Amino acid sequence: MRTKIALDTNILIYLFDASDENKRLIAETLILEKPIISSQVVSEFLNVSKRLLKLPKLEIILKVNRLFSNCEIASLNQEILEKAKDLIIRYDFQLYDSLIVAAALISGSNCLYSEDLQHNFLVENRLRIINPFL
Repeated sequence: MRTKIALDTNILIYLFDASDENKRLIAETLILEKPIISSQVVSEFLNVSKRLLKLPKLEIILKVNRLFSNCEIASLNQEILEKAKDLIIRYDFQLYDSLIVAAALISGSNCLYSEDLQHNFLVENRLRIINPFL
């Protein structure tokens, strides 16, 4: 079975972080895998990029459009909201984390790369959370 991956915001932030070359290279490799990116991650990434890069908003959106051009963007919908609710009840995920995990599950991902969630945690026996920097 082919691994279908999803990325959390914290992984993507390293794409613009010159302070840690190793993490930047790992993030660059993962973005080339054509990952699933939830709409929650897109919003968080735009917000953090604007603050960190201090670029004009048009330049930020153009940069993000290029960056995510080969990714599948998982739009927020009722199914993801319902799944997020179930994940909060079952696993006690934080609100925004539950949306990201729900989008990964609904999109058929079997691996979610995240630096913030518990490494090697298996969600619903089908989505493994991996910290790629360990």
